[in-house]
Amino acid sequence: MRIAVGSDHRGDHLRLKLIDHLRRLGEEVVDLGVPANDDTDYPDVAETVARQVSRHEVDRGILICGTGLGMCIVANKFPGVRAAPCFDDITAELSRRHNDLNVLCLSGDVMGEKLADRIVEIWLRTPFEGGRHARRLQKVAAIEQRNGAPPAA
Repeated sequence: MRIAVGSDHRGDHLRLKLIDHLRRLGEEVVDLGVPANDDTDYPDVAETVARQVSRHEVDRGILICGTGLGMCIVANKFPGVRAAPCFDDITAELSRRHNDLNVLCLSGDVMGEKLADRIVEIWLRTPFEGGRHARRLQKVAAIEQRNGAPPAA
């Protein structure tokens, strides 16, 4: 799987650890973060990652800022992107099973490395259930289209 990973300065330390972890898991990583000493605005990084996910240049994205919330807001502005912050095993699992989440947002301030590694592993290995959840995601795509987004590829 090809995964774009981005962070602002508050998520830099966690981004670097996750990139190593993802590579050990055999994933291809596109590093779109910034050095820790560069004060970067989260919208700039989130836009870069979300655009790649939206255009299918990568399979999934991971975004890290102080809380994960700002990154999530920006990422969800892109057609076909389904981003959410996950803080534990169950949100990571259900984000994939029910929502086919393709951008994972994490908190660089409050999340430890071990928890982040576990959340990422669950998020990577959990399949989308489809069925009634697919019908709901089709409704989300229709809302995007009614509000000006081009149809998802």
